[in-house]
Amino acid sequence: MNYFKQTILLLFVFSTQVSIAQNSGYDKLGMQAMMKGDFKGAVGQLEKADTKNPNNANVLKMLGYSYFQCGDFENSIATYSRLIVLKPSDNSAYYYRGKARLNIANDPKESLNQIRESFYLSAIKDFTKGIEVNGEEDTQLFQNRALAYKDYAIYKSYKIKKSAEKAAVVALFNNSIADFQKVLVAQPLRKDIISLIDYVKAQISSLK
Repeated sequence: MNYFKQTILLLFVFSTQVSIAQNSGYDKLGMQAMMKGDFKGAVGQLEKADTKNPNNANVLKMLGYSYFQCGDFENSIATYSRLIVLKPSDNSAYYYRGKARLNIANDPKESLNQIRESFYLSAIKDFTKGIEVNGEEDTQLFQNRALAYKDYAIYKSYKIKKSAEKAAVVALFNNSIADFQKVLVAQPLRKDIISLIDYVKAQISSLK
């Protein structure tokens, strides 16, 4: 599923139904900026729309995505969290919140370094919830959860001190392989996924 195309399509329909007075046209301007790839400009307009109407799920969806594309992952997470409160069945919100959390975990600010593990776990939880909401056919969610398991396992592998910790890391790597294999069932010619599986297996072998 292409979540961006889905967002744009749904919000185009939405924008034709909402009066300009409701958000002073900021939502429409924000969507137009998004469609041009001007996500910084979109953020500026959509923040104004959000101020006018803070419980508009469509504005939050566009704003969360625009923050994400600008690399402002913390604000993206906060915005998608608000969207999930309003629309708990929106699987794209879990997808992008999970990706934002994984990005922070993999490239943390110094102030967040001590809580990297919580970001990995939250990302995995988001992808899992997205799979529950959207069903088993969404390969993007499985692929990103596989990457989250892999990256979390690598992070944990640096801290191994006991055999039990080693077993836990291997289990995470195996979870990653299982999710990658689910992607291959739907898309058997994905050489990048095959390479990732080989990489994860090599990581497991290195622990022995």
